[in-house]
Amino acid sequence: MSLSIYHAIELVWSAVGGTWFVAALTSKRTARREPAASRLIHIAIMIAAFALMFPRLPLLGVVGSALDQRFVRDSPLAAWSGLALAAGGCTFAVWARLLLGRNWSGRVTLKQDHQLIRQGPYAIVRHPIYSGFLVGLLGTALALGEWRALAGWLLACIGWYTKSRTEDAFLAAHFGAAYTGYRRQVRALIPWPNHRS
Repeated sequence: MSLSIYHAIELVWSAVGGTWFVAALTSKRTARREPAASRLIHIAIMIAAFALMFPRLPLLGVVGSALDQRFVRDSPLAAWSGLALAAGGCTFAVWARLLLGRNWSGRVTLKQDHQLIRQGPYAIVRHPIYSGFLVGLLGTALALGEWRALAGWLLACIGWYTKSRTEDAFLAAHFGAAYTGYRRQVRALIPWPNHRS
């Protein structure tokens, strides 16, 4: 993969980080939050995932291991396809984040006057931020083409799947039948029809 594609992917993820930072400043006050242990486990998984995905990040990289071997041939097609998936997935996640507005939190929480959002990307999947990020990371792994990136993506899948289950429990307890109905209609992470998760 060329350095220009790698830099473009880093730029995509940096833009997402900047958007998240700025948008976090407007979140509502928290009414209930997940236990600290659950949050720390998620953070640890995601740090490991991103360390595998972006080894050039200071103090995070895994260098010189079998994970540096390629699972896909280094080619412009793989690199550009990966960049397109990374940009598309991150755009989907940002759309969901902006629509969620002040109800958002980095940890699983219920905000004061929390609203159940069901339009836009939330009509496609219940957790579109996680889905978008997973597509973005899959694209990043494809562009990088190394096993460590694929391992990072698999860790991210575990982390966001687990977090989505915790979030489902919170929202079901708070919204009751409204969330149960939403859950029957819309898949959690992958928009397959007629399958309840």
